[in-house]
Amino acid sequence: MIVEKIMFKSEGITCSGLLYRPSEDENITFPAVVMAHGFSLVKEVFLPAYAKRFAESGFAVLVFDYRNFGESEGENRQHMDPMMQIEDYRNAISWMASQSFVDSERIGIWGSSYSGGHVLQVGAIDRRVKAIVSQVPTIRGRIGMEKKMGKDNLASYTQKLMHYRQARYEGAPIEYIKVVSQDGQNCAQTHPEAYDWFTNKAKKCTSNWKNRLTLESMEKYMEYFPASNADLISPTPLLMIVAMEDGVTPPQPAIDVFNEKISEPKQLVKLPKGHFDLYDGETFERAQREATLWFTKHLTKEANKWVQTISSQI
Repeated sequence: MIVEKIMFKSEGITCSGLLYRPSEDENITFPAVVMAHGFSLVKEVFLPAYAKRFAESGFAVLVFDYRNFGESEGENRQHMDPMMQIEDYRNAISWMASQSFVDSERIGIWGSSYSGGHVLQVGAIDRRVKAIVSQVPTIRGRIGMEKKMGKDNLASYTQKLMHYRQARYEGAPIEYIKVVSQDGQNCAQTHPEAYDWFTNKAKKCTSNWKNRLTLESMEKYMEYFPASNADLISPTPLLMIVAMEDGVTPPQPAIDVFNEKISEPKQLVKLPKGHFDLYDGETFERAQREATLWFTKHLTKEANKWVQTISSQI
């Protein structure tokens, strides 16, 4: 396996990525997987564990930082706009499709949490995508915020964001919010497990993760409804993975969308434990195997052989 840093352009902005190649043999073209992280995170935070497994199974894999984050460029640092991030996904696909070692007709996408929502949207509108894995996805930002904050707190927070929108128009400086705080107050991620995971486990992966976002990012998050086009995903094969004890992106809204809006081919995998366990906890192994099996089934020419091999490991 070869791992190298690469750069690609997204709407004129240079994005940074890690490219995993099963082999340097120029006579082989590989199916490919494009993947990026969720809410505020950067490419080094546990995603290499997934990328290495995919590459070991014969896929070329690109893991990248969105504009404004990590090693990617972007002047509005720590600003998280889902529509811009979706453009970065699509431009990452374009970069992979242009590589001589990639079979451009066999490209899949993987996303988790916030990017689990992104891949639903990308898969609905970009037919170059031939397989999707959406893990613990964001379904609708406002629903997620209401579950975390409660209706009354959400109403007052919405007013705060509207006042800030007016202030921005009138020339106010950029305001920031912490991603996590020790008491779970005045931050974006209020789940009790979030502070420890972000500041201890995620921070140990890289110094590129920063514990702050623009306040405007929260307005963008509340407006985001990635499942709105879910009925357009078919006939692209979709695997959705949910964690049944997930308090960050609760499973039921995702299950409802899967059952009611998404047509075949599709598969739903329900895993135990919570949101963060899929990165480095008890359910990581199962999640990555299910994803590898899905990509192998729908992107490889020798699908039957691979499916039988991987199925025996699950």
